[in-house]
Amino acid sequence: MTPGYPVATAIRIAGVAKYFGKVRALDGIDLDIGAGEFFGLLGPNGAGKTTLISALAGLARTDRGTISIMGHDVQADYRAARRMLGVVPQELVFDPFFSVRETLRIQSGYFGIRYNDDWIDEILHNLDLTTKAGANMRTLSGGMKRRVLVAQALVHKPPVIVLDEPTAGVDVELRQTLWQFIKRLNAEGHTIVLTTHYLEEAESLCGRIAMLKEGRVVALDTTANLLQRFTARSLRLHLAPGSALPAALAARARQADGAWTLTFEHYDEIEGLLAQLHAAGCAIDDMDITKPDLEDVFVRVMRA
Repeated sequence: MTPGYPVATAIRIAGVAKYFGKVRALDGIDLDIGAGEFFGLLGPNGAGKTTLISALAGLARTDRGTISIMGHDVQADYRAARRMLGVVPQELVFDPFFSVRETLRIQSGYFGIRYNDDWIDEILHNLDLTTKAGANMRTLSGGMKRRVLVAQALVHKPPVIVLDEPTAGVDVELRQTLWQFIKRLNAEGHTIVLTTHYLEEAESLCGRIAMLKEGRVVALDTTANLLQRFTARSLRLHLAPGSALPAALAARARQADGAWTLTFEHYDEIEGLLAQLHAAGCAIDDMDITKPDLEDVFVRVMRA
């Protein structure tokens, strides 16, 4: 264990930078991810997420800074660090010459694990792959191949699991099956790091989120705090033909797709807004109240 390393920290990333020529893929990343967290790593394409995951897995050597997993430095103590980590990559990489079960046995062998068919059977069951255990990998659909990638990441029972766009292009059934299993593993103490473009997934699953932009962390907080800090509730109005929003309200509203949107912080503000509309003689065809979501936060942070 690294001296002074807190037991409660699963991943420590300190001052990490990675350059590709003049491009700064990672520009001084500092992150501590606690043991047992369900942590979201979000950002647009090119923000540095995949580079950071490659560095975590020891596949990319950083130009500056250190990364450790469960106290093991990914460069100085690569073998021990890698055993602590399971990574589900974006790409569908597989060997077409083996069955699903053979693929998982081979993956187990990379970590020196033998005779673990009981655990393999449990993984297959939880990912709804039992009926495909003897099927050749090249015969599987894209969704089934992605399930096998998840299974491969779990065969050595790593305490830290990184999911890089695990549900990209897969059906709703797989998403539900996958998240049910991953949430169970998290409840049992596994640390989960998720990257996804499905922001509703991150919002519902992740307790804490870091947002990356151009290789830097531009937002880091609990999901609840991010929603509270960067967004507000909205009152969305469709006015009847001939009705015009009062100038005082129009100055603070935004209009799109034929509707006006007014933001507010507390529900007791709605009564005053409606009173102003009534006083101006506005007739409302339709109205709804929207709660803040992570997509709103993401857009605002990336535009800042």
